[in-house]
Amino acid sequence: MNNLKKGFLELLDKDKEFRYTVAGYLGLSEILKRLDRLEEGQNKLWEGQNRLWENQNRLWEEVKALREGQEKLWEEVKSLREGQNRLWENQNRLWEEVRELRATQNRLATTLDRLTISVEEEALDVIRHRLKNELGLDVELRRIFVGEREINVYGVSADTCVIGEATVRLGTGLIQELEDKIEALKRMRPELIKPRIIKVIYTDYASPSALELAKKQDVWVLNWRSDFTPRRIIQA
Repeated sequence: MNNLKKGFLELLDKDKEFRYTVAGYLGLSEILKRLDRLEEGQNKLWEGQNRLWENQNRLWEEVKALREGQEKLWEEVKSLREGQNRLWENQNRLWEEVRELRATQNRLATTLDRLTISVEEEALDVIRHRLKNELGLDVELRRIFVGEREINVYGVSADTCVIGEATVRLGTGLIQELEDKIEALKRMRPELIKPRIIKVIYTDYASPSALELAKKQDVWVLNWRSDFTPRRIIQA
């Protein structure tokens, strides 16, 4: 009896048709079919839910990737801002250096102006003193302009005029410039030219080539200590 019962239960568990046959006899056939359909629907529901979870996981992966991209973008924006700030800092330092250079340039220009003025004043005083003591020429020396060109040293005593320049360093260019100014003076203001001319340049330092040219051009080159070239009086 027990073996029969056990075999019957195994058939119910393993044989679907046998199970339906028995259920039909028992009036449960329709219920079992519905239960089977319910199980199939539940399986499909689980499959759909699994796909939903998969889609949700992919969505979270995309959200994560978007967040990572956004963080990288913010890092790049932050880097750009830092670079811009460094650029502004460098530009500000550059403007500070430019302002310092301009201030230094202005100081140098002021110093040079003062030095030039002192050389001109010294030249006027020394040349006048030498001419008065050595030649008896009492010449009031001053600056004059020929057009837009300045002549640092000019003065007249009787039939003699003194025409010259004052500079810290003398090169050959200034000697030629002095010759050009004298020619311009003859053309533009001939009343300032006298029969006799003393060409003079007062300087602290003169190059050898400048002194050689000055001798050829009869230009008296001197400073407060001594003469670099002989003093000559030429005919206009």
